Amino acid sequence: MTLNRLFFLAGCLLMGGMLQAQVADKQTYLSEFKKEMTLKWPENRTLNIVVHGHSVPTGYARTPIVNTLQAYPHLVFHALRTQYPYAVLNVITTSIGGEQAEHGETRFKDEVLTHRPDVLFIDYALNDRNIGLERSEKAWRKMIESALAQKLKVILFTPTPDLKENILDDKTPLAGHAEMIRKLAAEYHVGLVDSYKLFKEKAENGEDLHKYMSQNNHPNSAGHSCVAAEILTWFF
Repeated sequence: MTLNRLFFLAGCLLMGGMLQAQVADKQTYLSEFKKEMTLKWPENRTLNIVVHGHSVPTGYARTPIVNTLQAYPHLVFHALRTQYPYAVLNVITTSIGGEQAEHGETRFKDEVLTHRPDVLFIDYALNDRNIGLERSEKAWRKMIESALAQKLKVILFTPTPDLKENILDDKTPLAGHAEMIRKLAAEYHVGLVDSYKLFKEKAENGEDLHKYMSQNNHPNSAGHSCVAAEILTWFF
């Protein structure tokens, strides 16, 4: 167990017992942030949402094409600007195509926390299959704990589909990473966007997931719209 992990657990105990192992409540988790988005000049301030991850939030479609304006960070930004017209809001992507969580963790202090995010999204599971669950979990924990030490609001993402895997099979690598991320969200009592569950339910209902994908591992605009709609349930 890492020293940061021990400090985190000790902090939970000092606050009156271990946090209940469940994902943060959508109705209350971002309540202060949502209140700040309603403030008018001169009481308002610049608010930053940072999206850290791999090619999907970066906007890669059919590689090497990048459709930034159709990717979920931009869709969320547009929707929030419409819903909160007085907000001075940035949605910043620090994502890099092809990157996995270990590499993302090495950049975390210098390239993510420097943006002073109010809300942080983490989306790495697709590429974390290359490093396995144990190494992936260690990197995610480091990023989560660093963010929580700065009192940031954190929302974790389970992966969007890879059509080379059967999303209806609970034994696939992506299914394992999705379950690990759900457990981390519950353990740390942070937010969760369960993209994997969202698309799995579509497949269970007989939908062909190809209509949501630009290529096997990158959503198209329809797929990004589905993810964005789920994200927005945390803000509306």
